[in-house]
Amino acid sequence: MTKLTMIEGFAVPLPIENLDTDQIMPKQFLRIIDKAGLANGLLYDLRFDAQGTARDACVLNQARYRGARVLIGGANFGCGSSREHAVWGLQQYGFDAVIAPSFAEIFYSNAMNNRLLLVQLERGEVNQLLELSEAPQTEAASLRIDLEQQKVSTADGRAFSFPLGARHKRMVMDGMDTIDLTLAALPEIEAFERAHFSRQPWAAVM
Repeated sequence: MTKLTMIEGFAVPLPIENLDTDQIMPKQFLRIIDKAGLANGLLYDLRFDAQGTARDACVLNQARYRGARVLIGGANFGCGSSREHAVWGLQQYGFDAVIAPSFAEIFYSNAMNNRLLLVQLERGEVNQLLELSEAPQTEAASLRIDLEQQKVSTADGRAFSFPLGARHKRMVMDGMDTIDLTLAALPEIEAFERAHFSRQPWAAVM
């Protein structure tokens, strides 16, 4: 898989606090047994009314944000049920990263396991990016996310650092899930096993 070191593109503002996975991917789109077609269900009730007509006020329906690769959200993004479909839907819609002040723990793990980068910034920094993306004089906020340096940069020269653990960083950059990480450590696991059973042979399974 191609190494991912940089994400560049427009950002769409969606500063909704406590946006849960039931809103991100409503239950009626969970009937499939694979990942196909989830882009249609992403934030459906926010994008469409009860008759299925697109809501003009929703930023995701506005032409200026079409093709955005980054979503700027509110605090506790991805709370609620543990459905992985929320992550898949965001990716299928075209998002490679989500920036927010905080994320729900299970959603964070699901995202990193599927190579959706989650960037946690201070609320004041997120507010600056929201202002840039909402400014009427610009087409949309163009951002650069450098995974190696762990920095978000704006077109006007601002830069913000974000935390990213070594394991999650490797997973996103190299496109690895938790199984891949375990297999990558197989030689060390087997060496430990041999040493363990040589010291305690009675513990070996016959």
